[in-house]
Amino acid sequence: MITLSHANRLPVTIQYPYEKLITSERFRGRIHFEFDKCIACEVCVRVCPIDLPVVDWKFETDIRKKRLLNYSIDFGICIFCGNCVEYCPTNCLSMTEEYELSTYDRHELNYNQIALGRLPMSVIDDYTIRTVLNSIQRKTQ
Repeated sequence: MITLSHANRLPVTIQYPYEKLITSERFRGRIHFEFDKCIACEVCVRVCPIDLPVVDWKFETDIRKKRLLNYSIDFGICIFCGNCVEYCPTNCLSMTEEYELSTYDRHELNYNQIALGRLPMSVIDDYTIRTVLNSIQRKTQ
């Protein structure tokens, strides 16, 4: 009886490189960083359970403020908890839907402010990939 109930269902398997799942709205993927908004307060470092973000800054005596020199995150160590994004006072950090971070060299996972500032490509906007959500909707219509 259980076998017959599964016979009428759609397949669960997706053909990965050509089909991708649409991530949920609260998916925690690669972190996006906006250099101009950062005030080098280091709140992200203090709330991170593994003290991961590296923030280099210099104190400018003439304007009495910190100037951000370098910001980097090593995604080989990051646990994607989202604390840095949640507690950032200027909202310069945000989570993206990008989840394909695999590389052959672990040192390539250390992203500096330039790599973190790169805007992610949305799965929905990629014309070469058929999203699974759209293909299921077509089958039901």
